[in-house]
Amino acid sequence: MLIGDNATLGDRAAQLTAVSTEQSFAYWRALGTIYGGWVKMNYGDLAEGIFHLRSGSAAYSATGAAAWAPFHFGLLARACEIAGQIEEAVTLLDDALQTVERTGERWFEAELNRQKGELLQRQGQSEPAEERYRNALTIAGEQGAKLWELRAAVSLARLRSNQGRLAEARDLLAPVYGWFTEGFDTADLKEAKALLEELT
Repeated sequence: MLIGDNATLGDRAAQLTAVSTEQSFAYWRALGTIYGGWVKMNYGDLAEGIFHLRSGSAAYSATGAAAWAPFHFGLLARACEIAGQIEEAVTLLDDALQTVERTGERWFEAELNRQKGELLQRQGQSEPAEERYRNALTIAGEQGAKLWELRAAVSLARLRSNQGRLAEARDLLAPVYGWFTEGFDTADLKEAKALLEELT
């Protein structure tokens, strides 16, 4: 899921949903529904994808499970953003960040901050967006979470590039990208490389 392999994720989600339905495993069925919704959304079926993300999240919550809730909020927020439902996406991200503070489940915190920055930037709020990107970079750096650090660096570098601060953007992104020694066929590293080439 994190590297964008939607074909494999779709197969795994379908298998998970089938087995968990057959065995009456509500927790795992809810996760299969969430991941299946994410795949549908990525293949362009936004309405169906959002429906499954919502229903899967509700079913997940109904099991009493709380772990991974910020991640699920983030997925639904991204889907709403793509669908143009910006206000709802902002609300979902605020809920996710409040859940992070309440529960201490911080593994997705950097990415939530980056996503919030993306929404703020879409609304023309460059300074708050930059603050969110910086928060994301700091959190990811403290956690050693290189994927989240790369995504935050790409977002901040793109913002600086749009502001005409090309050298700053390049100096920010190049060392983060340079840390990686594999995975260059993933969407995140391809995007970072393309941006660095634009900045050079």
